Order: sequence, then C-alpha cells, then structure tokens
Amino acid sequence: MTAKHDHRKLGRELGLFDTDPPIGAGLPYWLPDGAAVRHTLEEYIRGAERRAGYQHVYSPVLGKRELYEISGHWAHYNDDMFPPMDLGGEQVVLRPSLCPHHAVIYRSRSHSYRELPLRMAELGGMYRSELSGVLGGLTRVRAIQLNDAHIFCTLDQVAEEARAALEMIGQAYEALGIAPTRYRLSLPGAGGKYVAAPEKWQRSTALLTDVLDRSGLPYEAAEGEAAFYGPKIDVQVTDGAGRESTLSTVQVDFHQPEQFDLHYIGADGAKHRPVMVHRSIIGSVERAVAQLIEQHGGAFPAWLAPTQLVILPISDTELPNAAALARRCTRLGLRAQVAGPDRGSLGARIREARLVPYQAVIGAKEAADDHVALRLRDGRRLDPQPVSEVIDRISALVSAHSADLWADAAS
Repeated sequence: MTAKHDHRKLGRELGLFDTDPPIGAGLPYWLPDGAAVRHTLEEYIRGAERRAGYQHVYSPVLGKRELYEISGHWAHYNDDMFPPMDLGGEQVVLRPSLCPHHAVIYRSRSHSYRELPLRMAELGGMYRSELSGVLGGLTRVRAIQLNDAHIFCTLDQVAEEARAALEMIGQAYEALGIAPTRYRLSLPGAGGKYVAAPEKWQRSTALLTDVLDRSGLPYEAAEGEAAFYGPKIDVQVTDGAGRESTLSTVQVDFHQPEQFDLHYIGADGAKHRPVMVHRSIIGSVERAVAQLIEQHGGAFPAWLAPTQLVILPISDTELPNAAALARRCTRLGLRAQVAGPDRGSLGARIREARLVPYQAVIGAKEAADDHVALRLRDGRRLDPQPVSEVIDRISALVSAHSADLWADAAS
C-alpha cells in the first residue's frame, strides 16, 4: 500500500492542522477536526496498552542537564537538543526523549523479580532541535507527542517483550488501515555517536535479530541508524512523495539501566540489573496522523473520522428529527453533525460530505417511521432502517475499530 497524498496540503484543506509564523516553524497547531482525530488515536493506543498490561505515568517535559549527562543524551545526542536554560543557578533542558524520566521513575521504588516485566507507558511531549530545512507539516516537527513505553525486564524476558511489541504494532496498523514499507534492523555505524560497549551491542543485536527471524517478517539491516545506546527494529513508512521515515520502533537497551544503576531483587535475594526495552507502537502522534492523511486522503477509518455521521434532512420539516438523532449519537460517543437544507441541495450536501463514513438521509416517510436511509462513503445505499438499529450498528463498528463500514461488528 503506497501513500498517494501530500498531508501538508490536504491536512490544511481539510481543516486538521495549520502553522503560523509567530508560533514558529515545526510547531503546528491542531484545529477541531484534527484534534478529534488525535484524541481518538491517543485513546485507542492507551486502551491497547492497558489491555497489554502497561501502566501509564506522567513525567515533566523538562529535566536538569545532569539527567541527560547520566543517560548519555548530552554526550551523544546534544546536536538534536535545544540549548539549556539557566534557572536559579541550574541548567534545565527540554527533554529530547522520555526514557531518562522513566528510568528515574523505575528507580524511585524497589522492585522484585516477581514484578517483571514492568511495562511503563506515557503519551508525552518531547522536543527536538530540528533544522528548519528538514521541517515539514506533521512529519518533522520540533514539539513531539510520543507514544512511548519502556519495559523493565530480565534478560530471558527480552525476546518475548520485543515480539509482543511487534505484534501490537501489527494490530495497530491493521486498525489504522496503514501498511509498513519495510522493517529495518538499525545497527550502529562508525564514529563517536554511539556508546562504546561492544559486548552490549552484540548481545542486543543478537536478541533483536532472533526476534525478527522468528517473526517471519522480512527485514533489512542498516548501519548508522541505531540509537546511540542500542540497536532498533524500525518500522518504515513512505509518504506521497516517496520519502521514507520511521513510524514505530522496538529497541533493546543495556546502557541506561547501568547508567541509572537500576536493579531488582532476584529469587536469590541479590540485586540484578534489568534490561530496558524501548517501544513505540504508533510513534509520534504527529507523524502517525501525517501518515493517515497520506494513506487515506482524508477518508479515515470510521472510528477515526472527525465526523462519523452526517445527518441530511431533505427539508426543514425533518430538522427536529435530525437534531434528535444527532443528540442520540453524541450521547453514544459518536461524532455527528446535521447538514440542513440551508447548506444547499441534497446532492450538494452529499458531495460535501463525501469523506464522512455515514450519511443518514431523512425525508418525510423516514421521519414518520423513525427511520433513516443510510448512504455509505464507499457508494453503497441501504434501504431505510430504524434509527436505533443504525446507530447501534455504527457504534459497534466504531467500538471494534473495524476497517469495514458495514460488516458484522461481532465478526
């Protein structure tokens, strides 16, 4: 599946996001329809993580420079960080990653081997000092909302946790209706960008290679693409112009648990060092929405659509029925709007709502029977049906994150 659209142009045309010079380059703002997509996406991934045994946390977007010196970001990632800010004799930094904060949260409590794997997740802000020449739309931004998580586990749990993360990525992509371009095993390259720990690199690379081999997924190895602390499995996507970027990732990290002196108490009563598995299922919310726009051209899966149902009364006489239906939908958590006759002919209103998954037409007969004549975005027209049956079916499909507009929601 290849992306066909330019999200920078289409996202603005559809009223999803925009930018403004006084706010700054690489700092888009979200308009109401875009905020609806973003909120729905965030709730979806939080729910998926809860079901997979993750615990959610919140952590500050700032940290003292010392925090990033300990993690290694200051030595190996400084070029991509914003300059430190002087504050009361200390220097604080906008964080470029969430992992140091999560390491500190783990360290704040003692842990037994019985608690592991401990899966810690956060939809959190982070900041990258991207050069203006590489910024574009939602794909490359300076303020990032990342679907991040860190799994603290024993060495013999690493492979299963990485495998489970890959499975979650596959499930999310199916629900989102997007497909990866390729899987990449990202390895270190030459130079001082990477921490000098050959044995740790060999162990972590071997673990991820085995996970990929056992998964049966085709992949390519690429040198110079690893994180500074360890190798990665990167899930690559392609935009409408053929540019490739990383959306999701799974990483194995022996470095930061050592830097932060993390440990757990083993069955033998002694202290042991956990391994840290970094994983992001949908990557940054910004890049995920960019890819959704590119892939679907604004015709999002019904559960993600900014407006899921548009109600089309044929005349003013049916407006009370349309308003009542909209209220019922809202109470059920559906995003519905009424497009009345004041917005043009029925045909014009149907064309205007071409990207909306469901169009409910109400004429005199439908209003009298408490029915609607439903039109689906894919062109199907259904016979008039009771309002209650229609909204129950749509609600079930949306709740199931179904890719089909009118399949059996229970299937």
